[in-house]
Amino acid sequence: MALIETEVRDRVGILTLNDPEKRNAITLAMNDEIVAQIDAWEADDGVGAVVLTGAGKGFCAGADLDDLLSGENAEEMKEIYAGFLRIAHSSLPIIGAVNGAAVGAGMNMLLACDMAVAARDRARFDSRFLQIAIHPGGGHTWRLRSIVGHQTTMAMVMFGRVLSAERAAEVGLVWQVVDDDQLIDAAVAIAAVAAGQPKELNARTKASILTLDTVTESDAAVEHEIHPQVWSMEQPDFRALVERLQQNISSKS
Repeated sequence: MALIETEVRDRVGILTLNDPEKRNAITLAMNDEIVAQIDAWEADDGVGAVVLTGAGKGFCAGADLDDLLSGENAEEMKEIYAGFLRIAHSSLPIIGAVNGAAVGAGMNMLLACDMAVAARDRARFDSRFLQIAIHPGGGHTWRLRSIVGHQTTMAMVMFGRVLSAERAAEVGLVWQVVDDDQLIDAAVAIAAVAAGQPKELNARTKASILTLDTVTESDAAVEHEIHPQVWSMEQPDFRALVERLQQNISSKS
């Protein structure tokens, strides 16, 4: 059985973690499939964005314990992170469609996405690392704090607070909460907006946003954006838009 399922709708690739009996726990084999699929979609002009979700009742229950315990050193441990890191480092805009519980390393799958939509009744968000006597891994605390801030990170990681979909939206962990049966359609509709934009422009803009932590003052902020902006103004999409606007002005004068 394939450990992921895929389809493409409106230039949006839908990647479904597909091990529902294990609540889509992350395995090394699943990671291999995720990496290969993201590689393929990045090279495919017919795909401009991605929605990540889970099969069955769970989004992702964390790392498979057998694969996790097989890591005997730091380098081997990093192999269990390969799937969500490939998502985090993708040039494609990616939306997490959280259909059920995101637990431990399953939270990392979500945190790797650029934004999230959550199912109102079934979505749950649970750090859980300390509650099973293991230190967080895979950049969990850094990613979580960068999204929700210090206090929510402490509440979830140190004090074991589990968030509902509505509470996750209140603290900024998810963008939107929708009825469970509308989850994928809602996520695809949002992703399709990005998918309709030039792919390379999306990639460069995402790279600018993800490196904003290196910017500390106004002049550096201008410099951070000026080169990709000049590049975009030289591209056919922008040139064509300007030409259409000029033609409309001329026709009205």
